[in-house]
Amino acid sequence: MIELTQISIYPVKSCRGITLTRTELTPYGLMNDRRWMVVDAQGTFLSQRTLPKMALIETFLSREGLSLKAPGSEPIEIPYVFGKNNTRTIRIWDDTCTATDCGDEAGDWLSRFLGVQSRLVTMGEDFERQVSPKYSTQRDQVGFADAFPVLLISSASLRDLNERLDLPVPMNRFRPNLVVSGCEPFAEDNWKRIAIGSTTFTIVKPCARCTVPTVDQMTATTGDEPLSTLSTYRRGEKNAVFFGQNLVNHQKSGEVVLGSEVQILQQS
Repeated sequence: MIELTQISIYPVKSCRGITLTRTELTPYGLMNDRRWMVVDAQGTFLSQRTLPKMALIETFLSREGLSLKAPGSEPIEIPYVFGKNNTRTIRIWDDTCTATDCGDEAGDWLSRFLGVQSRLVTMGEDFERQVSPKYSTQRDQVGFADAFPVLLISSASLRDLNERLDLPVPMNRFRPNLVVSGCEPFAEDNWKRIAIGSTTFTIVKPCARCTVPTVDQMTATTGDEPLSTLSTYRRGEKNAVFFGQNLVNHQKSGEVVLGSEVQILQQS
């Protein structure tokens, strides 16, 4: 049996994630996944690609809102609700969207820790960012994730990679939402449609990896691995290095529960 063995969300894009035993799906992916994002003074997103130190920012969620914690900084709490006048234009890759600014206190806290002028923004009630029509014909939405709402990786694929490395790496290097076990390495490459419990997903595209997997998520130190090794056997279209699969959920609702069976409904 193929089984769901890990559920993770990353409330603030490029900051530390949270593991869950169950969560609900929203039109943008897993609930509270990449709901917040750090931007620079011009409104362009910031990430571990240029600021590995973001990996050290821990995130916590409560009924009242989001909390952030980082080495050498006092924790900060950011409430969920903000006035409608706090909107600002932000840019994430080629997309320009309207988001809600989380205020000076959050911006100052991030600026001090990261060493660059920063603001924290969140998705407002009217937030809209469509998945590329090249990969979705049903106007699927995505939040502040790079391009797709859900990322899946099998534990067997990581095991295969680690057998080739001098020093194995944990799954958090790849920041997946869903980890599945019980299949062969890279079996997910051949899946087209799957069901996890009663919720169905469509696999739309392999995940082309950037430099973030070279960042140690606990120390923020960087190196060449595991991308150097992956590049020797996982190169694909346009010379990209692939690891993991991007998913969309056309139902735009549902629930995923740890330990659920993963059924392969359609192979590619």
